[in-house]
Amino acid sequence: QVQLVESGGGLVQPGGSLSLSCVVSGAAISADVMGWYRQVPGKQRELVAVITSAGDTTYADSVKGRFTISRGSAKNTVYLQMNTLKAEDTAVFYCNAEFSTRIGSTYYWGQGTQVTVSS
Repeated sequence: QVQLVESGGGLVQPGGSLSLSCVVSGAAISADVMGWYRQVPGKQRELVAVITSAGDTTYADSVKGRFTISRGSAKNTVYLQMNTLKAEDTAVFYCNAEFSTRIGSTYYWGQGTQVTVSS
């Protein structure tokens, strides 16, 4: 059974930094795309950043220049380095992994980790 486990959330002051990690277990193959999404109460989950197996990245406009997504040397790990955090970055951050086969794609989500930016 494929499981995603996030870590690294917490409380940080505005202007500070946090690093999130996500490890996928139970997968026999490497994920084609891994990414981070976030959600605040009452709003839809939104894309933060994604990275393909080839290393191509996509970022939300709101985080460009502040956040960096990367994949670890170990199979199916992904990181999100968040710098210059703002109060509006406060959200539950979710890790996502997409596995593609000849019959289609399967998506998995982690349980989420809270990031709170507050003084």
